[in-house]
Amino acid sequence: MTGRPLIGVSTYLETGARWGVWELEAALLPAGYPRLVQRAGGLACMLPPDAPGRAAETAARLDGLVIAGGPDVDPARYGTERDHRTGPPALARDAWELALIEAALDAGLPLLGICRGMQLLNVALGGTLTQHLDGHVEAVGRFGGHPVKPVPGTLYAGIAPEETTVPTYHHQAVDRLGAGLVPSAHAADGTVEAIELPADRGWALGVQWHPEMGEDLRVMEALVTAAC
Repeated sequence: MTGRPLIGVSTYLETGARWGVWELEAALLPAGYPRLVQRAGGLACMLPPDAPGRAAETAARLDGLVIAGGPDVDPARYGTERDHRTGPPALARDAWELALIEAALDAGLPLLGICRGMQLLNVALGGTLTQHLDGHVEAVGRFGGHPVKPVPGTLYAGIAPEETTVPTYHHQAVDRLGAGLVPSAHAADGTVEAIELPADRGWALGVQWHPEMGEDLRVMEALVTAAC
């Protein structure tokens, strides 16, 4: 390919969004996501929820895919009863983003899952989630930070070989790993902070933190490079 790779980023779909005199349903994405893609050398496009049957066609138009952060995954997607601390489901996002992940894996499209996106990657491959853990949210509505340590020999360790402090905001995490996935970074408390597929299954990485809220471009630069 020539030129900058086209990186699709999944979006929220929210009611009651307001701008100017308007209050309407809107496809939303924090600006940090497209800015991170752009700073890393890619072209960013937003992918609002659509019919899951269109996921393969969408993936075929892209050079890389980012599944963005957002609300808790519906526990029914991984066969578990809802914990009272789990937030309301985003059914349209769950269906669309799971279909996008499946299409990306089938097509060998470079894939990066961020926070919820990492959790969905795990669920898409048959894994489960811990519905609540303490210590990874500093304050409601405010990103915190903690160190993550890479697992030697992994894709992520090749991107960031040293222990790194990352921007974080999550109360759920990977529990049982999905088929073929390996952990590639941990927090000090043992929480899995990154997962990936072996290289022979394509470029697929999930990170539990929010690189779009920091200054470290390496994870997104690695996706953009893989998408070239």
